[in-house]
Amino acid sequence: MSHYKFNATIVFLTVAAEEQALNGSTHWATTAKEKGINVAAMFTDDIVGNTLREDGTRDRSHVRLFAEGVPPLATLPAAVRTQLATGGENDFPTRQLARFIQSVGARYVPQLPVHVIYRRDRYLRGGDHSPFLDAGYAAVRFTEPREAYTRQHEDVGVRDGVLYGDTPDFVDFAYIAEVARVNAAALAELSLAPAAPKGVELEAIKLENDATLRWAANSEPDLAGYRIVWRDTTAPAWEHAVDVGNVLRYTVAGVSKDNVIFGVEAVDRAGHASPAVIPRRAAGRDRG
Repeated sequence: MSHYKFNATIVFLTVAAEEQALNGSTHWATTAKEKGINVAAMFTDDIVGNTLREDGTRDRSHVRLFAEGVPPLATLPAAVRTQLATGGENDFPTRQLARFIQSVGARYVPQLPVHVIYRRDRYLRGGDHSPFLDAGYAAVRFTEPREAYTRQHEDVGVRDGVLYGDTPDFVDFAYIAEVARVNAAALAELSLAPAAPKGVELEAIKLENDATLRWAANSEPDLAGYRIVWRDTTAPAWEHAVDVGNVLRYTVAGVSKDNVIFGVEAVDRAGHASPAVIPRRAAGRDRG
């Protein structure tokens, strides 16, 4: 990727002491937060090299992508409570990032589907994306389809006829290459696209069967305009889209805001689109 130019900075990061309480990634994430660094997204690839199950069969069918939903804060900020009150529990930034990665992967690396899992991580496990989530950044984890636990966190050796330990013999390099392609495509698209729109609001001012959204202007010189996306409240991925041009307010006629989840993407002249941002409610008076 060093041969290409991107609109955003891509940092390829390795950290120490992952097994010792995520010390390296915690240091990086907390330092970034203290310095006010704008981290649009963080990917961690942790346990992505094995496709051989413990029963001897292989699974190259997909890669798992773990994506947290509602941040598990002791006290929820007002903005989080408002989003939950309007059905946005599946639309926090990390879930939007996961949708973005899944969509880009399907477009550029269709041979390796991305299966989004609505969890921060697996049970009894943790990864370097967690400190970034705790710092308030969008962060996800890639992991192979089915893990062989005898080859993780074990000294190399044979015990009771079973080989333990992580050795190159069990690495599926072709599979790793496909995971790398998904990462590269998503990183490139994210870094070439405009920033996600800010100030996105849904006008809930009067009773109507249309939906009007508004947002603040992006500053990119190559901005082509904006795209409004929506889906049923129970659907995992965006189902509909309309390109609305370089405007800051648009009414989607005949689509009731009561029935769907909306999002707004920024799109540049080359067709690169940002992750969607769901709108806050532009408040009106509630009626029965």
